[in-house]
Amino acid sequence: MGTLISQSIALPNDPRRAELENLENQKCIIDEKARSLVRGELYCGLSLLMVQTLGFMRLTFWELNWDVMEPICFFVTSLHFALAYGFFLRTSKEPSFEGYFQRRFKVKQNKLMKIHKFDMERYNKLCEAFYPNYGNRYNGLKCTADESGPVFPAVHG
Repeated sequence: MGTLISQSIALPNDPRRAELENLENQKCIIDEKARSLVRGELYCGLSLLMVQTLGFMRLTFWELNWDVMEPICFFVTSLHFALAYGFFLRTSKEPSFEGYFQRRFKVKQNKLMKIHKFDMERYNKLCEAFYPNYGNRYNGLKCTADESGPVFPAVHG
């Protein structure tokens, strides 16, 4: 019984704290890399939308006219709506930029964790031992921790 309690509750000078700090540092690096990859995807999406808009402006005002471009713009807008709806059906997340960011962040984070052989089970067990409310607050976005417990930064920050 004593060993169960000692494994589940950490003491201030517990040697597992160094292991947890090492895992937290690894996870923070992985999270930052995942954030930068997702930001890159979002900037690529922004550039594609800008190119599309500039192309439509060129076609509308110089090459063709609004009578020709109106149905094209309608169908492209409908396609964008269908893609957002498909995103919602597949992920059950709101089709917003934040929802897309969260979904892509989680995917990139999981890939990077596999590449770097990050032991998420061990990390979770250590966090539960050192931070009593860890299981209640954890949402997969933890980056750093201090004595009061894990810190959950904003997804887009």
